[in-house]
Formats: sequence, C-alpha cells, structure tokens
Amino acid sequence: MPDNAWLSQYPAEVPDSYSYPDIPIPRFLIDAAARYPKTTALDFLGKRMTYRAVLAAARRFANALIGLGIRKGDRVALMLPNCPQMIIAYYGTLMTGAIAVMTNPMYSKRELEHQLRDSGAAVIVTLDQLLKRVEQAIENVPLNRIIVTSIRDYLPFPLNVLFRIKQKKESALLKISYDNRILSFRRLLAEASDAPIEVPIDPATDLALLQYTGGTTGLAKGVMLTHRNLVANTIQCRLWFYKAQEGKERYMCALPFFHVFGLTTLLHLGVYTAGTLILLPRFEIKQVLSTIRKKRPTILPGAPTMYIAIINHAEGKKGWLSSIRICVSGAAPLPQQVQEKFEALSGGKLIEGYGLTEASPVTHVNNIWARRKAGSIGIPVPDTEARIVRPDTLEDVAPGEIGELAVRGPQVMQGYWQKPGETEKVLRDGWLLTGDLGTMDDDGFCYILDRRKDLIIAGGYNIYPREVEDVLYEHPLIAEVAVAGVVDAYRGETVKAYIVLREGAKLSPDELRFWCKDKLAAYKIPKQFEFREALPKTMAGKVLRRKLVEEENERTSGSREGS
Repeated sequence: MPDNAWLSQYPAEVPDSYSYPDIPIPRFLIDAAARYPKTTALDFLGKRMTYRAVLAAARRFANALIGLGIRKGDRVALMLPNCPQMIIAYYGTLMTGAIAVMTNPMYSKRELEHQLRDSGAAVIVTLDQLLKRVEQAIENVPLNRIIVTSIRDYLPFPLNVLFRIKQKKESALLKISYDNRILSFRRLLAEASDAPIEVPIDPATDLALLQYTGGTTGLAKGVMLTHRNLVANTIQCRLWFYKAQEGKERYMCALPFFHVFGLTTLLHLGVYTAGTLILLPRFEIKQVLSTIRKKRPTILPGAPTMYIAIINHAEGKKGWLSSIRICVSGAAPLPQQVQEKFEALSGGKLIEGYGLTEASPVTHVNNIWARRKAGSIGIPVPDTEARIVRPDTLEDVAPGEIGELAVRGPQVMQGYWQKPGETEKVLRDGWLLTGDLGTMDDDGFCYILDRRKDLIIAGGYNIYPREVEDVLYEHPLIAEVAVAGVVDAYRGETVKAYIVLREGAKLSPDELRFWCKDKLAAYKIPKQFEFREALPKTMAGKVLRRKLVEEENERTSGSREGS
C-alpha cells in the first residue's frame, strides 16, 4: 500500500495540509464576538446569550480568578454539565493562562478526590446541588476555593428536574453559606471587570487542558493538551465539515463538554464557526426530541446510543429531524442499520469517526459528502498520519494484517500529567500508540477490530475494569473478581462483574450495587453479576478477562439461535 494512500480519498474541498494559526483557544471566542457580536452564541432551554455577552462574562470570570490569586499554569477544575456557566468558566480560565481540568459531575467522592489531588487544582467550579459531594472530596485535598453556581441563574423559568440528582426543596439550595472558601459564581461576575486580560500564552507549549482518562493499569491519568493541540484539532474538524456555514449553523449540544469529544466537536468547533450552541445539561430523549423540533439544529455529534434512542422515538414523527445535516458518531462502533435508518429519517449525513483523549480527540473520520466505507472508522484528517504496527517494535505489519493503530499529528498530546513512565509507553518518536487493534485497506480506510486495553464503552462513557474491580475487592466477602464489558443492545456494552465469594459467604447483586453506589459513578456500577466458583487464569495466575467475554458471547449467540 502506498504511503498516505488515504489522501486519494479526500474530497477536492479538503486540503491535505493546513497552516494552523498560532493562537490560544480563547481567540475563537474573541474573534467570533468581533465578527458576530449580536449572533446568539448560547441557547440554554430558552435563555439566549450573544457572543458579545459571553465574551464579556468570560472576561469577568477571568478577572475574578486573577483577583483570587490564580496565575498562569494553575489548575481550575470545572465540574459542570452543559450550561452557560461551563462555557464562561472554561474560556475565562484559559484567558488567565490557567489550565482547565474537566471534571465529570457524576464522579463519586472517591473519583473526584483522586482527580483533584492528582491535578493539584486550586479552584473548583461546581453546581449548588453538587456542593456536599465536593466538600466531602476535598477534606484531605489542598484546594483553595469552591465557586458555586446554579442552573437557575441562566433559566428563563423555575428550575425543573434537568439534572440527574436528587434535589431538595429549592429554598434549601439557596441557603449556602458563602465564606472565604465557598464563593458565589454570580457575585464574582457581578463584581469583576470585563476588561481584556493580557497574559502571554505560547500555544505550542502552554497547556490548556488536563483531560482525565483511565486505563487497565490503575487510576485515571491526566492527558496534557496544549492550546495548539486543541486549535489544530478544531480546524481539522472544520476542514472536514467544509459545507458548514460560518455564523449560521446550530449545534445540538447533547454530548457533555466535560468529555473531549463534546468539547472539540461542539464547544470549540461551534464557537470557531460562530454557530449557535443549543445546550442540554443531559441527554434525556423526550427533551432532546422536543428541542430538535423547536430549535431546528443542523449539526448533531453524538454516540451511537444517542442515535438509537432518537430513531426509536422519532419514527412516525415526520419532519422532526429534517433540519439535521451533519452528524458524526464516536465513542463506540456505529451499527450500519442505525446509520441507514437515521439518514432516512433526517435526510442528513451520519458518519462514523474515531478518536481518543490523547489526540484531542479526532484522528479519523469517514467522508461526509464523498466516498465512505461501512464498518470503517474512516481515513485520517488533514496533517494526520496513521499506521498499523507491531507495538513492540513499531514496525509496519504486512498489508491486511492485524496490528495496533498508531497515529501522528498536531493534535497528539504532550504526555500524561506527572507520569513520564506512562507517557513513554504510548508516545514513541512522535507516534501515539492507540491501544486499538485494527487493519488498513488499500485506500487507507481503517477498521478497528478489538482493543488491547479492556476498556468498556457503555453509552459513550469510558469505563475501566480495574477501577470497578478495586472497589469490589474492598468488600470483605469477595475473594476474587473480574469485570468485563458484555454486549448490550442499547448501550453498546454494559458492565458485568464475575464474582468468587469467600467460603461460606452469601451476597446478592442488590447488595453489591449498594456497595458500589457511593464509590463509583452510576454508569460504572455493574449492571450484571455472575457468581462463580473460580475464574479462568493463565499459568501465571492472571485472570483471563477476554476468556470471560468469549464465553459470554458464545452463551448469547447460543441463546439467540435457540430462540
């Protein structure tokens, strides 16, 4: 296969290479506000903000942080769903030269404590509903400030159940006692200046983002992404979406911004093209469909489970999806029947792409308006190289042979935060070893066949078996445990735990779910449990997780054939 064979598959409108501007991420917002000051930047459940207003608010937040002592290189954790405060805090943080630490609002106390301790965050911005959990997590963490906000602050009507958190009466939420450590987001903005901030930023070397990702070898690692990494990947996506119109597109933001897929393909790309971001704090299918019908979005990135849910609920509702023109599916394989049905319902294009946190994240996408191949993750985006290699030697495998996908490009991370040993395992001579096994055909289209890591992707969320196993191993009645992903018709995969109990012990699945409740985010808690006398192991005693998955697949296949 000739080098860079995929370039022959590029549409004429997409360049092979591009000269990326040497700018920090906040320039996206500054430039959009200069070109389209009165254009609606954010539409949050009916509350609208123009680009001019968002820029002013971001500058106020930046000046407020500086007033609190935040300086270039400090870390600021953002534990928020998709809402105006997330965007204001994100751009404001980057304007100061500080590093944003995206934090999942669903994190348990344990997960949150690890991330805050590892990143060394000085400040966290969060919702009033999450304050108690944050306070518990930082009991042993040297974090200086908690900035608290409320979704109510940016709603045109009283708060309804918009976020999956059990909520007390609204009056109780208003009784937060603000002190020198707990500060009001609204008050900080009201008292701060909206003057521009002059902090020198080197896009090539200065970090913009610590995005945490896990692994089968331990706790989550902070991926270090510079301003240049994120700027380059945003523009790579823009080049691929060449029919998108500046100042006119409407982005349906159901993917969370605290996940790098949503951050790049929605927040960064949306602001770079001066589009309108239609914000939803979480994916709830009735609200999603109602919003699509009323707001008429044109671009909808998502995970396969999102498209499945939309298809299942939108059939028979003629015209509801007709505004959608561009959809990119990521985070899990896209079934061909889902692609075909969604395109038939919407009249738009739904294509599969591929990425990973360590690459900002996009590296491959199928063509939107040109040749694509079903079952493929597509071809590398501009200025991105891909190879299928032997991970031990980094030598190319023979054409058609299975190997590990390696990528290289301007979007590839600088490494893992304070983990040089882990960095050396995956970054070699500029090449990023993805951990995914696959093949590449003669046209340069790549196909992912399996994962070297035992990552579970359930409903678009990354779940790492070792993390779940560690929690279950803490139970005094469990002798051995293995966690694996098993096929689920809706979520793609779901979490299953295989348990060996101590002699004479008895436990029920409900008891184990309760055990996990306060230690893991809800989406990581096993949905299935199987009690066994023993687990399959190698001669060296290592549990064969893959063997468990194979047995599960055989059992599921046999069940379908017998039905």
